[in-house]
Amino acid sequence: MKADHEVDVAVIGAGQAGLSAAYHLRRAGFGNEAGFVVLDHGKRPGGAWQYRWPSLVMGKVHGVYDLPGMSFGTPDPKQPAAEAVAEYFGRFERTYDLPVHRPVDVLSVSAEDDRLVVASAAETWAARAVISATGTWDRPFWPYYPGQETFRGRQLHTADYTGTGDFRGKRAVVVGGGASAVQLLLEIAPFARSTRWVTRRPPVWRDEPFSENWGREAVAKVDRRVREGLPPKSVVSVTDLAVTPEVRAGLDAGILDRRPMFQRITPDGVEWADGTFEPADVILWATGFRAAIDHLAPLRLRAAGGGIRMDGTRVVAEPRLHLVGYGPSASTVGANRAGRAAVTEIRRLLGR
Repeated sequence: MKADHEVDVAVIGAGQAGLSAAYHLRRAGFGNEAGFVVLDHGKRPGGAWQYRWPSLVMGKVHGVYDLPGMSFGTPDPKQPAAEAVAEYFGRFERTYDLPVHRPVDVLSVSAEDDRLVVASAAETWAARAVISATGTWDRPFWPYYPGQETFRGRQLHTADYTGTGDFRGKRAVVVGGGASAVQLLLEIAPFARSTRWVTRRPPVWRDEPFSENWGREAVAKVDRRVREGLPPKSVVSVTDLAVTPEVRAGLDAGILDRRPMFQRITPDGVEWADGTFEPADVILWATGFRAAIDHLAPLRLRAAGGGIRMDGTRVVAEPRLHLVGYGPSASTVGANRAGRAAVTEIRRLLGR
């Protein structure tokens, strides 16, 4: 079956990693449309950032690293990250005239002869190489604990969080050991009737500002896993927690007094193995995300370890496919370098 379009390279996703790849494709001489295309399921620029909760302002994020060739500048620390990053990404797309098509929901990538066929519900693109930059936001991770289905209160994930309204006057349990859990707990606490923070592992606090070198350390840890074909841990999951003045105040006030993970969920709260009970009206699962790669299922890429074996950005089992925004590049720290590395290898593959 002939595809609707033929291109040299199809990029799936227009977040930080996808835009970085598109920039380097443009720089490498791939022309619009026939040379490469970017397929993004968002209704507007901004990648996953456009969906962040309104109270996540630029002063609270670890940092958004510059896309190649264009500085982010110094955004207002009080501006919502969803607005600031969307404006930046949109400006980047326009400046470099990137061929972004949206909204396009990619359903599958399959191998047909010498091409990889990228399919949405309406169109198909036959590409000589594919860069998948779909990130993790579409795959929030909900762990299961016994009794979870009996809980009479509300359960929501970080991806569903829109503000403190759901927690006003409520007894809240926040689950998760990452920076998002800490930020949301501190935000919720003044409005909730009570809060309880639980994590699987004790938090590791780091008494220094988040830096690029700090981020690189986390990226390197994840990179080792994907090279072995293991499922990637998120970069956030291996990043220590920065002790900011706000966090220090939360520690001193007892808001960040962490308890180990409970054993079960009851209709009215959570319970530990020793019988300790914490009543709850709402449980917030700040438990991270998994790679959004269901569209790659037809390629049967899973290694024995359960993950996709990688060599840099290249999938070992399918050299025409590169993953950026996956594993070590699922952060603004690694996304730019991953986009450039993927394009460098694709140029070799296509003899450019």
